[in-house]
Amino acid sequence: MKELLEFLQAVIKSRLDHECGKTQALEKPQLELFIDTRQYLGKVIDELGIKDQDLLLLALALVPYIDPGFLSRTIQSYFPDGTDFPEIGGYKGKYHRGMLPTGETLLFLLAGRDPSTRKKYLSIFEDSLLFRNKYLFLGDTAVGEPFYAGPLLLDTEFSDRLLLEKVRTPKPSSDFPAELIQTELDWEDLVLSDRTLAQIKGLEHWLSYNEQLMERWNLKKKVKPGYRVMFFGPPGTGKTLTAGLLGKYTDREVYRIDLSLMVSKYIGETEKNLSRLFDKASGKHWILFFDEADALFGKRTNVRDAHDKYANQEVSYLLQRIEQHPGMVILASNFKSNLDSAFTRRFQSIIDFEAPGAKERLLLWEKNLPESMELENGLHVPDLAKKYPLTGANIVNIVQQVGLKTLAAGHACIKEAVLMQCIRNEIQKEGKIS
Repeated sequence: MKELLEFLQAVIKSRLDHECGKTQALEKPQLELFIDTRQYLGKVIDELGIKDQDLLLLALALVPYIDPGFLSRTIQSYFPDGTDFPEIGGYKGKYHRGMLPTGETLLFLLAGRDPSTRKKYLSIFEDSLLFRNKYLFLGDTAVGEPFYAGPLLLDTEFSDRLLLEKVRTPKPSSDFPAELIQTELDWEDLVLSDRTLAQIKGLEHWLSYNEQLMERWNLKKKVKPGYRVMFFGPPGTGKTLTAGLLGKYTDREVYRIDLSLMVSKYIGETEKNLSRLFDKASGKHWILFFDEADALFGKRTNVRDAHDKYANQEVSYLLQRIEQHPGMVILASNFKSNLDSAFTRRFQSIIDFEAPGAKERLLLWEKNLPESMELENGLHVPDLAKKYPLTGANIVNIVQQVGLKTLAAGHACIKEAVLMQCIRNEIQKEGKIS
């Protein structure tokens, strides 16, 4: 990081010397002369192709993290009684006591105070590789203020990568209403029909080989980015586990979206929430998993009033963002009939997670009942699998309850009466019997 500070110091000195009349010609230090591509930061800069003006932008955005007092000290050395150049920009944060750079700070270093030159450089806020790839963005300004007066803000994951050489897991919040899905289970623990498993294997292939396919087969201009999937099936049939396993075996993070935090009663707020979510996910190679998607993305209504009109706009906006997203998006629903056909036409894969049949239920019982515990004489697992239409989640719950009751009673084996009572409790909980 030392080389970034040396480079930034040279740029600021050159600009201020010129603006203060100390020099006639403006020197243009080259960051390439300061960067060592053998070091981690230099490797990242070289890998991403960051150069020219973007190198200055990166150095300026990173300086508060590296040396909090750097900008304040540097400016104060020229103006001990305060600056006469409002164009320098900068502001004080809520907790950060040094000077934080803004878009104005960048414009001043690039163009000084000349209006024509400043106008020419305004395009950097759209054309810069760092802005285009969401590595960096401008914070909001008050109404009527120049947009470039906003602070230069680094994307959290990008700053983690540069500073920590790893990315911290984002915490669920109103700006990021999602939680990381992780599992210690393996593909062998997922019990589904052969047809469903074959379709899921296709998703794993896309995650593993799509980038190679786009390059080697020259399909980038012909195929839309990203992959959109619908999971249909009753609760407990393995939809969430499947998403977690896809991430685990392709080395990708999977985030389950909390829809209750996405939907707002205020007009336009849902779109803003979706925009923040997809912007944060951009370029991260995450899998986005919208569970119980019909709660937000159900059938569009006929327009009867203003509420219906804006509800339909939310649906249209979601479709637009999903189709633009370059990663995998999975929407899960309990009922296929609840979703508008306009959605299903936009998806490459539609996978039914059917309730397990007797064959699958037998596997689920065998995988979840402990081998160390014997069954009471007369208790046959195949009979349970044939008789009771339970899901995988149901069976896991039953085995847990049986285990607690067996340990509490001190039984040496699983008693039929205990198991049957737990099965009845689970079925009653599901509302299938009174």
